[in-house]
Amino acid sequence: MAKSDTKKPITTKPKDAVAQTKSPRSEISAFLKAAKNAGSQSAGSGRIVLALDATMSRQPTWDLACSIQAEMFESVAGIGNLSMQLVYFRGFGECRASKWAPDGASLAAIMTRIECRGGHTQILKVLKHAAREHARERINALVYIGDAMEEKVDDLVQAAGELGLRGVPVFVFQEGNDPVAETAFREVARVTRGGWFRFDRSSASVLAKLLKSIAVYAAGGLKALESRGTREDRLLIAQMSGGKEGKT
Repeated sequence: MAKSDTKKPITTKPKDAVAQTKSPRSEISAFLKAAKNAGSQSAGSGRIVLALDATMSRQPTWDLACSIQAEMFESVAGIGNLSMQLVYFRGFGECRASKWAPDGASLAAIMTRIECRGGHTQILKVLKHAAREHARERINALVYIGDAMEEKVDDLVQAAGELGLRGVPVFVFQEGNDPVAETAFREVARVTRGGWFRFDRSSASVLAKLLKSIAVYAAGGLKALESRGTREDRLLIAQMSGGKEGKT
């Protein structure tokens, strides 16, 4: 990938001192306040971090992800603006983030130059990166697409919980049926008031619609989802409210 398309590689940093000194009661209050503010968000500019596992096992569905992301931008027409940042990991410790893209063509141009390579998952880096991005400027959602989890679940849930306290829901789309990954992905979604969904190539159209719903939420909040009211919008709302699991 050209240097102009990416930021510096993402590294995992220690928690900040403020996060370490918060009391359980203050954390709960902060979480409830952030969740309320996220749900009542008015139309404006939405920002989504789209994180992808780019290890070799994901190669068959990489092109699918490239084509679907463009539709997410189109879905927010009349609701607000959308910016997306691509984060991906692959190889031996490589985890990178793109610049923020204001349209589908810009993001697609970045994605099409990326090749999948062998390596282990680096989901913790993704979660911590999203927290740092949110500290700079609010992000409305983190979308993660992957098929495996090779890290410590407790570490992932801790990092995800910190995102949840800041009102950033994580929507996880799991490819395949790895039970270890499913356990971790469900917890990450639960503690952030996001959603977990399973998908494969045969359910590409439903996946696209769900991602459109997430884009609508990012740009207009829960009110925009409720106003539009598609089947996928209702499914997303149910997930965020702790309802039934998502299956595409």
